[in-house]
Amino acid sequence: MKIRQILNFLTLSTGAVAVTLTSLWIGKQAYYWLPPQAAAESHLIDDLFSFLVTLGALIFLGVTATLLYSIAFHRAKSTDFGDGPHIEGNVTLEVVWTAIPVMLVLWIAGYSYQVYEQMGIQGPSHHVHLHNPMKMETAYAVADADPEVPVGEDVEHIDVLAKQWAWVFHYPESNVTSTELHLPQGSRVRLNLHSEDVLHGFYVPAFRLKQDIIPGNDLDFEFTPIRPGAYDLTDSQYSGTYFATMRAKVIVESPTKYQQWLSKAASQTPSPAPNQAASEYALKIENGIDSGWKTVEPAAPPLVNFPG
Repeated sequence: MKIRQILNFLTLSTGAVAVTLTSLWIGKQAYYWLPPQAAAESHLIDDLFSFLVTLGALIFLGVTATLLYSIAFHRAKSTDFGDGPHIEGNVTLEVVWTAIPVMLVLWIAGYSYQVYEQMGIQGPSHHVHLHNPMKMETAYAVADADPEVPVGEDVEHIDVLAKQWAWVFHYPESNVTSTELHLPQGSRVRLNLHSEDVLHGFYVPAFRLKQDIIPGNDLDFEFTPIRPGAYDLTDSQYSGTYFATMRAKVIVESPTKYQQWLSKAASQTPSPAPNQAASEYALKIENGIDSGWKTVEPAAPPLVNFPG
């Protein structure tokens, strides 16, 4: 009997270690399922996602391993057709399987709220010109994400206008307007988000940043881009018929190239930017196409120094 108990204990211990290590490995793989971390705050979201994947894998593998263990070591003999033992309940077991999920939910909620606070994302209950309350933490995240990227004290201010259906970016210090968002690598950026008409959503998957833009409220939104490259900005909120055309490129480049781009854009005369929503609407009117539903006429293409 003792040998059997020892074997059961070794089996359970080995299985628990295997399940734990496998879950941790799966959680690490979750980082490769996401776009590259292009902003200093990205690792906060990725760490949370990895934690949730690890926890989910641990629960799934733990339940599966328990079932396999029960089938392998505690199944009835082929000649046993009797009823199992009459068990009316186990208070200890019921308390355990109630307390553990409650603790896990509270853990996840606390961790998620902590990440939300560190990201400094403003919600609809906030008022005009609220600033990131966790500036020190997110600035520290730059060095944590890439030690070679300098963290500047200056903040680059950019005005972001969202309207049906276009993104317009204004750089007040250079008086440059563009439909393509250019950002300096390693520098703190503060976007002043404004909606001209309806609810829009500023969402850059590579930055792990999503902020609703509420009509009548200007929101200051801060982050630090750290990875050079071209990324996609999309409207995360349904803003009408042509909302799928409301996309823009986000270019993260070195501070030197960024200043060169600003100088080049400032020297160009403002001209109407290409706008897919306006083009599709004009084509619809020209050809007399009746889609069967009412739609808002897109705003005129914005006048910008750099159309992208």
